Amino acid sequence: YNRHNEFNVNIGLLRAKVEYENAYASLALHSGTYIDDNYAAEKVKYINEAYIGLYLDQSKKHSIEVGILPSYIGFESAIGADCWTLTRSIAAENSPYFETGARLTYTTKNNKHTLGFNILNGWQRIRKIDGQPKMAFGGQWTYKPNDKTTINLSNYFGYEENRFYENWRLFHNFYIIHQPSEKIGITAGLDLGLRNYLTNFVKNAIWFTPQVITRFKTGHSDHLAIRAEVFSDPSGAIAFNTNSSKSLETVFGLSVNYDHPFEENFLLRGEIKQFIDDVPGNPTFGQTSTNNTSFTVALCGKF
Repeated sequence: YNRHNEFNVNIGLLRAKVEYENAYASLALHSGTYIDDNYAAEKVKYINEAYIGLYLDQSKKHSIEVGILPSYIGFESAIGADCWTLTRSIAAENSPYFETGARLTYTTKNNKHTLGFNILNGWQRIRKIDGQPKMAFGGQWTYKPNDKTTINLSNYFGYEENRFYENWRLFHNFYIIHQPSEKIGITAGLDLGLRNYLTNFVKNAIWFTPQVITRFKTGHSDHLAIRAEVFSDPSGAIAFNTNSSKSLETVFGLSVNYDHPFEENFLLRGEIKQFIDDVPGNPTFGQTSTNNTSFTVALCGKF
């Protein structure tokens, strides 16, 4: 959703899932502008999911999965119809949508706690970087005290990006989803990252992205969602503005989203969003600006 004044397909997805006794598999193919931005460094671009799994117990609470998997980090996915807002948050756009590796999941008998452990090829990577022998690791804890509340903590640690020196990334994702009633829901999240990288010297850089989304049911099935978010990266850990030779230190975002479902399988969405940056950026028609306003309309179909 980073293109203006254009009709396009963000993501078209075709998925097949099979299950036999305690084994299962998923294969999903995709196309759209989502691939252009998120799979630019990959040779395998048109596979969204390709994994096999095995339940380790008869109650199907514990499992192991291997292959190209959806990310365990964050409460948003690349599939817009599954998210509260039309466009993804700044936090989601700066954390993995997919991963490649092995995942072990354990769920307690009362279904309140779920623990996950991941061994990965890297930060949103299908194929490991040449010359990088080390694997990445991730963990996840999800707690559901009741049907209205979900608390999640995910983390990641891995080496990346350069074969000549060790460049590591430590990342934590925390969020709470609370729906006190059928008509209102609140999601609050915080991403915190620490990156060690080399320019002329070794340097540690921190970035963080808090956000809050409040969602209201306005009619029989319509929803209104309001999102406030902040992206702060004062040391240029992951965002660097080449136009001003400065980091994109702080970006504030505010969006309002309205959803109207119809014909059972379709969802019409509209969103207006404003970004405000303390450093001129976001080139538009050869110029730079400290703000960016967008109005987006999407039609989603899911069968």
